[in-house]
Amino acid sequence: MSYGTWGVDPTLLLIGAVLLAALSGLPALLKLLPPVPAQRLSVFLIAVATILGLGAALSSLLTGNSTSYLVTLSLPFGPHILALDPLSALFVIPILMVACSCSIYSLGYWPADHHPRTTRKITFFFGLLVAALLWVLIARSAGLFLIGWEIMALAAYFVLTTNDDDEEVRTAGSLYMICTHTGTLSLFGLFSLLAAQTGSFLLPQAASLDGSAPFATAVLLLALLGFGLKAGIMPLHIWLPSAHANAPSHISAIMSGVILKIGIYGLVRTLSCFTNIPLWWGITVLALGVISGVVGVAFAIGQHDLKRLLAYHSIENIGIIYIGIGVALIGAHNGSSLLILLGMGGALLHVINHALFKSLLFLGAGSIIHAIGTREIDRMGGLLRRMPWTAFFFLVGAVAICGLPPLNGFVSELLIYLGLFNGAMQGSGAAAVALAAPFLALVGGLAVACFVKVFGVVFLGTARTDQAALAHEAGSSMKIPMALLALVCTTIGLLPALVAPLLDRAVTAWYPNLAASDLRLAVAAPLGWVTLLGLALLVAIALFYRISQRRSSDPTSETWGCGYLAPTSRMQYSSSSFAEMLTKLFAGILRPHTHQPEISGSFPSSTRFASHVPEAVLEQVYLPFLDWANQKLTPLRHLQHGHLHLYILYTLLTLIALLAIPL
Repeated sequence: MSYGTWGVDPTLLLIGAVLLAALSGLPALLKLLPPVPAQRLSVFLIAVATILGLGAALSSLLTGNSTSYLVTLSLPFGPHILALDPLSALFVIPILMVACSCSIYSLGYWPADHHPRTTRKITFFFGLLVAALLWVLIARSAGLFLIGWEIMALAAYFVLTTNDDDEEVRTAGSLYMICTHTGTLSLFGLFSLLAAQTGSFLLPQAASLDGSAPFATAVLLLALLGFGLKAGIMPLHIWLPSAHANAPSHISAIMSGVILKIGIYGLVRTLSCFTNIPLWWGITVLALGVISGVVGVAFAIGQHDLKRLLAYHSIENIGIIYIGIGVALIGAHNGSSLLILLGMGGALLHVINHALFKSLLFLGAGSIIHAIGTREIDRMGGLLRRMPWTAFFFLVGAVAICGLPPLNGFVSELLIYLGLFNGAMQGSGAAAVALAAPFLALVGGLAVACFVKVFGVVFLGTARTDQAALAHEAGSSMKIPMALLALVCTTIGLLPALVAPLLDRAVTAWYPNLAASDLRLAVAAPLGWVTLLGLALLVAIALFYRISQRRSSDPTSETWGCGYLAPTSRMQYSSSSFAEMLTKLFAGILRPHTHQPEISGSFPSSTRFASHVPEAVLEQVYLPFLDWANQKLTPLRHLQHGHLHLYILYTLLTLIALLAIPL
């Protein structure tokens, strides 16, 4: 780590981006401008911050350099350092790309003249959230890290609860706040342990601590809890579905696209501090990834709420990232540069890819909700004809999230697959790695089934409601961000060699011993073949489309009526019928609730079938445990007499106990 004087360099550029983002919503909050100009000024400042921040990140990644500055502040947990290295820089890219896209999108989705009560609030806290996300990435001391972490948590709460007059939104915000502060308590313990070991509250440098030491186990467990709650790994995901479903759609996009990745960054940064990594670390992270991937996508299949469905897919993709990290940790234990490069390279690339295609999907969902006014999938249908651009962009995101060529999700999952295949043939932990490969394939297959359901019910067939029949396409300010995200998804999918050098430097920053090896992703993975096959697939799709168009005699006919002369929208598959078989297959985990139709007599009256997949982990594990704990701890409430002298006595006894412990 180098200390320098203040000058125009990557770290300073990123600090400038932080300040611009933080100030972007201030004119709106202070009413220095009318709502509409204030919102446009905020978008402009976020765009400028994006240019500065991306320039800083690419400069660090292309040169592999790291600069840092000692900041003189009278804050606890000092000294305080701000720094940018290739690992942090890689996370800067998705944060700013998604933030800029969501900011532009808000002009059409959340226009100031239509939302006068909430625009000032959401504009200010959106900019503060972006600034806090970047601040966490450059903080190299516990004090600065925790300050940025807490600002991020509070800003996310306020943008999440934009519609605070809705009880469901307030409940989702409260659950999020409880979970995020539980994670923060874990981080206080984590940094205290690191400070006790190193004698400083500065974040330890890469490979500077012994992973086989007893304190390292406690650090890992605290990191898995604190950062896992933020990342939404199963079973610490309980805040995520309701938060993403109830937030405004462009806020859902930034929460799913980048806030979750800050949890990944924290875990990866913590793991980089250690050498002599035990095998069980890698197996534990790998197992968490497998569980989160399979169970997350299973829950997604059973959802009827479009945004809640996408939220569960975030849990699935965080699991895929954990699988890649687990492969890298096993490679670090075995001393295998190949496993480290493929596992961590695939995980970091999936961080970027998931941020892009999940934000694209949430923005597409927002476009649908903006046009129809509902999140319920079964109230949609036939939107392909009325919203062709939204349908196309959503399809790009769906193909990408399923890990199919020629889009970016395929490339990152390919790297992780290669890591799994190589890990299954060498060194310790081969059995665990070999078992993870078919589960990753299962996740991909279930994701395809889920998005076949979503696209079929939402965009194909005929309109299921009058609102769907009258749906309109999104405006330019909403389509342009989706087009940009779709373009980047396609570019990475077709030209993965462009990002390979950036990943090489980020992985080397995580594991410095990799620098001694000549191994690079362009050599370890067949990226050139990915490009050739992707282009060939695009040509084949174009030819198939052209031929099908020529053969079509009536392109405007209604959907196939299955033999009925007068088909209605009620005869179409619903989201429940699409998912019924798979929901039953995972019924032991999902615990679905079903309402069976009552049919009796020769001429039965109208009836209905309904199914619902609850948040089983929250409703059947956490809440019953909290009720039980509340009952058992009720006798302790007698200690709360309301008498000040008794509280002073409790404090005195606690101090005596703490003083006696070292003795």
